[in-house]
Amino acid sequence: MKAIVSDPLSIQDAAALLRAGNLCAFATETVYGLGADATNSNAVLAIYETKGRPRFNPLISHCADMAMALRFARFSPLAQRLAERFWPGPVTLVLPAIEGAGLSDLVTAGLDTVALRIPGHAGARALIAAVGRPVAAPSANPSGRLSPTSAEQVREGFGGTVPVLDGGPCEAGLESTILAVDDDRVVQLRAGALAREEVEAFLGTPVAIAEPNAAITAPGMLKSHYAPDAALRLNADAPEAGEAYLAFGAVPEDVSGLMLNLSPDGDLREAARNLFAYLSRLDAFGAKIIAVAPIPARGLGEAINDRLERAAAPRQ
Repeated sequence: MKAIVSDPLSIQDAAALLRAGNLCAFATETVYGLGADATNSNAVLAIYETKGRPRFNPLISHCADMAMALRFARFSPLAQRLAERFWPGPVTLVLPAIEGAGLSDLVTAGLDTVALRIPGHAGARALIAAVGRPVAAPSANPSGRLSPTSAEQVREGFGGTVPVLDGGPCEAGLESTILAVDDDRVVQLRAGALAREEVEAFLGTPVAIAEPNAAITAPGMLKSHYAPDAALRLNADAPEAGEAYLAFGAVPEDVSGLMLNLSPDGDLREAARNLFAYLSRLDAFGAKIIAVAPIPARGLGEAINDRLERAAAPRQ
């Protein structure tokens, strides 16, 4: 059994842990990440081992600023435009990797591309700058389970064996949107906290969506993922006997029992922020089956439905 660890009390303490090759979880605006020095293969290997994550599943490397990102990936003019518009922020760009730049091969899972992001959370950027190297950071949870949006959820997920720098609750509550940029073409590999419509409005052209059975070239593409202990029944207008209910918007008057509402006002941003936390709470209450209300597919609803469908898929 792993020992309970002490949490770092400052960015400097957390940076010292990461520079020494240790893991440290930290807050971003999306979810908490399980951080490791992305140039240290032993440290990156510890991410896979701690999460129980398949090693064919690549990791996002988080950068402090554009100067750092340019050291590790080749940016086409289109990629540069996207970075200038949406970074810092909840979007990850999958770009051609620069050979010999120093990133661990475990980060890219042997691919010739790399997933980069400059987080919108000021504390996360300050931490990465203090480390002085990109920080690989998938969600700070056992693989396939619900992503944490608070430091306490990280502690619960790993039983206190992973140090966590408490950066408060996450603002977005969903992982980043992942876009692959190949010259003048953009493909959404994972829906996330930046709605695809916002990207399309900026570009003035549609953004393609990766095929359901596409090869795994970025995090979050596994069919079964983001799962609570409870089974999920999606698009439920009301719960059946014995089911907990994850509602959205107005709730039928005859619904009773264990229930949480993602957003009584039907606000998709609020729903995204609450999704993982509310699923976790219903799990903690002992729900065996969670019926989930229909979520509109527009805007952030695309990402919410993506997470729910993966959570409801047969466990891998």
